[in-house]
Amino acid sequence: MSDMTTTPPDTTFIARRAMIDSQLRTSGVNEEYVLARMIAVPREDFLPADKASVAYIDRAVMLGTRETGGGHLAAPAFYGKLMLEAAPSADDRVLVVSGGTGYLATLIRPLVADLTEITAAETIALSDTGNGTGSYSLIVIDGAIEQLPDALGAQLADGGRIVTGLVLRQVTRLASGRKIAGHLNLQPIEDLGIPVLPAFTVPKSWTFG
Repeated sequence: MSDMTTTPPDTTFIARRAMIDSQLRTSGVNEEYVLARMIAVPREDFLPADKASVAYIDRAVMLGTRETGGGHLAAPAFYGKLMLEAAPSADDRVLVVSGGTGYLATLIRPLVADLTEITAAETIALSDTGNGTGSYSLIVIDGAIEQLPDALGAQLADGGRIVTGLVLRQVTRLASGRKIAGHLNLQPIEDLGIPVLPAFTVPKSWTFG
């Protein structure tokens, strides 16, 4: 009679494998470097214990309301497509605007030369003049924005690229842009469910009827 015991399966790895097969590949995300990072990083590690059971659903897990903030873990398809569009390389210096969990920075960090992570609120303190501007070849934003602050765009080196979610006519889209001769324009790529970052909303103006 054998004394060998059976090791129980790693249920979180199984969940990540299912995420790869049913959410990423079916969305057109098949590049090996993206899939390798997303299967290596457990999503539940970036959620409070009471939300770990929903770590692999096909939509965002919110850690607070849009009004109060609190962060989010966006849907797997958003991170897969963002990484695919960003194409981080070994010589990139990357600035990650966090969605509040640190998940996106963890996915990208081993792929690049240097990575700095800041919160959405911290972008307000950035200066668009002086030292430290134009020092990143890639900026990625974990969420959808209505406007890109000049001070954040100024952190991008000429020829550098940015990938983010973008709110257009109340629809969230994946978008990207490249800084050419000091000018940066975001171009929408495809409609995608992306949590909105309140720090980047356009102030509402008063109208009188």
